[in-house]
Amino acid sequence: MSIETTGRYLVLLSDNTAESENTLSDVTGIQHIAHAADFANHAFSADQLDQGNAAIFDRLGVAVVSLDPDQLQSLRVATATRRSLLNVYPERIVRAIDQPATVGLPGDYLKGYRDAVSHLYEQTVPQELVATLARQHQPVNFTDNGSTWGLQATSVIHSPYSGLGIRVAVLDTGMDLTHPDFAGRTLHSESFIPGETAQDKNGHGTHCIGTSCGPKDPEDLPRYGIAYNAEIFAGKVLSDEGSGSDGGILAGIEWAITHGCAVISMSLGAPTRPGDTYSPIYEQVGQRALQNGALIIAAAGNESQQDPWTPLRKIPPSPVAYPANAPSLMAVAAIDHQFRIATFSNGSINPQGGQVDIAGPGVEVYSAWPMPSRYRTISGTSMATPHVAGIAALYAEATEARGMVLWGLLMREAQRLALSTTDVGIGLVGAPIS
Repeated sequence: MSIETTGRYLVLLSDNTAESENTLSDVTGIQHIAHAADFANHAFSADQLDQGNAAIFDRLGVAVVSLDPDQLQSLRVATATRRSLLNVYPERIVRAIDQPATVGLPGDYLKGYRDAVSHLYEQTVPQELVATLARQHQPVNFTDNGSTWGLQATSVIHSPYSGLGIRVAVLDTGMDLTHPDFAGRTLHSESFIPGETAQDKNGHGTHCIGTSCGPKDPEDLPRYGIAYNAEIFAGKVLSDEGSGSDGGILAGIEWAITHGCAVISMSLGAPTRPGDTYSPIYEQVGQRALQNGALIIAAAGNESQQDPWTPLRKIPPSPVAYPANAPSLMAVAAIDHQFRIATFSNGSINPQGGQVDIAGPGVEVYSAWPMPSRYRTISGTSMATPHVAGIAALYAEATEARGMVLWGLLMREAQRLALSTTDVGIGLVGAPIS
C-alpha cells in the first residue's frame, strides 16, 4: 500500500503561533504567509489555499506549505532543534469512505500478517465469550416501516430531541443544495475544492447529511434523518470524484469551529498498515477542536474482509484508517441490522494507531441522494459515522454538553453489544430518549 501525497507539507506549530511563523519564515525563506484568521469566518477559499506558498490555520496550530528539497531539509532540521516547530509531514490525499473496498495491502503480506495474529487472537479470546456470542446471534426484526432500521436500532425514533439550536458540520463531497427534502432548512455551504462549488455531484456527502440531519417527515417514507432541526454546515472537502487533501480538510475543520459547530462529521480517510501510528497533526487538531467545543467524528474505514455469518471474527480486521486513528477523533465502526460487525469494518489493531470508539448502523443504509435519484441505499463506515454525528447533536441539545463532555455522554449511553471491543469499541450509539 503506497501513501498518496500532494507534494505539499503539513507543519505542526507550537502554541506560540507568532514564534512558529517567524521560525518557518526564517528557515524556508517564505515571506508571505496567509492566515485563516485574515479571511471572513477563518475560511480560506479553495483557490487561496491552492495557490499560496504557505497558509496557517490559526485555530488548529497547523501550516500547509509548498517546499523545494532544500527548504524541506532546512525545515526538518528546525523541527529537531527549535521548539517553535514541532514536526513536518507530507500532505496526504484522502477519499470518501464509500462502499466496502476490495483493495489494500498485497495479498501475501495481508495473509501472512492475519494468519499470525489470528493464532494469537484465538489464544487470548475467552472461549466463554465465543459461546455467548454464538448463543446471542439471533435475527433482529425491525418492523417500523416508517423509519430506517438504523433509526430504530439506535432509538432515534423514540427521542424527543431534534438537534434544535445545534450546528452540525459534514465535511464531505458537499450537498445537493436543491434537494426538496431540505427545503426551508437553515443550511450553510462552502467549497474547499478548487474549481468546484459546494453542490454535490458525487452523492456521498448528500447521503451522509441525510442521515445526520435529514427531515423527520420526508414526503416519501421511511424517515432517514436524525437531527432534523439542526443547522447544517456542508463543507466540500472532497471533489466530485470523491478525493481531497489534508489542506482542504483542515480548512473545513477551521471553518466549522469558527462557526460554532458542536459536531463535525468526516466520512473520509486513507488506509493504514498494521503497525502504523496515528498522525500528530490530526491529534492536535482533534484536541484543539475539543477545547473549542467541537467533537470530530470520523469513519474507521472499510478495508476489512470477513464472513458476515461469523459471530466473532475468524481473522483480525484491518486497522483504523487515517485520520480517524488519531485518539482525539471519535472513530466509528459499522454494524449490520442483525447487530453483527460489518464485514468491511476496520478495528482496533494498532495499539499506537488509535482504536474504534463506538459503532453505528452502516450496512444497507437508506438516505438522501442528489436529484433526480433523490434516495439511495449504500453501505460503509461512512454511513455509520453520520448516525453517531446526528445522535451527538441530540445530546448536545438535550444537555448543552460540548467537546469532551459530549464525547463522554455518547460513550456512557452506548448499548453494549455481544461483540469484541476491538470491533465496536464501547458499543452501539444510542439516542437520548428522556
